[in-house]
Formats: sequence, C-alpha cells, structure tokens
Amino acid sequence: MQQNVNISTTILAVATKRGLEKSTCPSEIARMLFPKDWRKHMKDIVDVAIDLNNQGKVAITQKGIPIDVNHIKGPIRIKIV
Repeated sequence: MQQNVNISTTILAVATKRGLEKSTCPSEIARMLFPKDWRKHMKDIVDVAIDLNNQGKVAITQKGIPIDVNHIKGPIRIKIV
C-alpha cells in the first residue's frame, strides 16, 4: 500500500534526523502526513512503526526504554537504531 510506504519513509526520515539520542512521537508523523485528520491515521502510523521495529530499523520506546511491541500500553516514542 502506497500510504504505508509514505508513512515508513517519513518515520525513517524523521527518526534519522533526530539521531540516536532523540525520538519522535507517532502523532508528529501523523500531523506531517495528514494535517487535517491526523487522529484517524494514528493506528496506521503505529502499525508501520511496529513493522519497522520488527525489521530492526527503529525502536519503539516508553520513557526511553525499548518495549515489547506485542504489549503496548500508553504513549510510545519512535527512535532510530
């Protein structure tokens, strides 16, 4: 799906720009790609981030610590690895 490619590309670009020490919020990616209705795309952003995590391209974190993406509860952050 083309939308997932755009999401993936954007996540990787933002995470890479932030560097190893910083992370990004999924809502920031959603706002960049879907400014008018970003909230309804949050699940898509998180799903693509989880896929990138499973590929070893990014880490999904909470409070700076990588988490098990099969048991996400609460807000997450995305960072490049």
